Amino acid sequence: MLRRFVVLMAATLPVAVAQNTRVVEEIAAKVNGDIITRGELEQNRKEIEQQLRAEGLTGQKLTDAVRSYSANALRDQIDQLLLVQKGKDLNINVDGDVTRELADMQVASKITDPDKFHEAVRQQYGMQFEDFKDKMKRQYLAQRVIGQEVGYRIQIPDPEMQKYYEEHKAEFVRKEQVFLSQILISTEGKTPEQAAVAENKAKDLVARAKKGEKFSDLVRDNSDDPETVRTGGSLPPYQRGMMEKSWDDQVFAAKRGDIIGPLKGPLGFVILRVDERYEAGQASFEEVRNEIQERMARPRMEPKIREYLTTLRQEAFLEIKEGYTDSGQAPGKDTRWHDVAQLKPQTITKEEVAARTKQHKRFMNLVPVPGTEKPIVGSTTPAAPSVSKPGAASSQGGSGGQPDAPVKQ
Repeated sequence: MLRRFVVLMAATLPVAVAQNTRVVEEIAAKVNGDIITRGELEQNRKEIEQQLRAEGLTGQKLTDAVRSYSANALRDQIDQLLLVQKGKDLNINVDGDVTRELADMQVASKITDPDKFHEAVRQQYGMQFEDFKDKMKRQYLAQRVIGQEVGYRIQIPDPEMQKYYEEHKAEFVRKEQVFLSQILISTEGKTPEQAAVAENKAKDLVARAKKGEKFSDLVRDNSDDPETVRTGGSLPPYQRGMMEKSWDDQVFAAKRGDIIGPLKGPLGFVILRVDERYEAGQASFEEVRNEIQERMARPRMEPKIREYLTTLRQEAFLEIKEGYTDSGQAPGKDTRWHDVAQLKPQTITKEEVAARTKQHKRFMNLVPVPGTEKPIVGSTTPAAPSVSKPGAASSQGGSGGQPDAPVKQ
């Protein structure tokens, strides 16, 4: 992936010289404690070009689209990195989102063996599974920061949303869907004996829930999924076909308030409660209020997001090497490469890149930031390996990605 600026020419160099030559990578920018390299920018450009080709662009249109992306490539990388760093500063935890997304992908791919699933990810996305997982985590972090720091400030008056609903009613005719809450009792890394204890615990929780104990309290005190613990167990809405068939059949046969489970998944036992269900047909305004709010807020958010990213730049330690341009540079911010003589050379060895990658993976091309000229490679959320992820995002699916799955764990 990394462009080699010192080429090892084993065929023409003496063996001893070739063995001692070190491969280096050029640093394009420093952003607080992280770096962006020329190789990363080039790799992202190649991925964008591949995506555009897959969409059918060729010839001059393809050339123009790639050139447009390249003009803002460093800006987009810095945007992503600043959002991820801010997410860490705010102690935002998205591990539950990532776990659910990967579990959902594995179920959709119909690959039950974890090693084979990891290999399928590697073949489809061209990266090791841990790198793919880290890339997904950065996506969720950046999205959460935007929602938490920018999105909540934008409120649309009810009369405006009502008017939008009346003018777009046809867009809110939906399929049957359910809203669920869950408890996860994990069996990851447990012995068969420990797994049996976990199953007994899950069965006991089902009995307690059916007797009327408050489900959110049971979630808080027992669930092993930190993200749904934070939300009282609640999940986004589900349509038929978005879960494996055996789960689908039970969920859509249940009534509001029913307790289902424990269900055995790849990572543990899941207990579900049906919070609400809607039949197919015209959705009411109240049912789609959140989606309307999001739709109407999105164009208003784009300039606010750029303002926020400018503020993050103003607060950051940011140095950009001569020859590279940050098209989102904060006015008056000095980003020149300072004290060159006291810095390490303006290149970094391949070994140092690998070492830093263990702590700070820099796959910055995944999260789409409103206002950028070109979305990232792939959809907002990566698709399941080899098999398309079943179902589309439902009308109340949050920030536009696929809704979280019950953790089929």
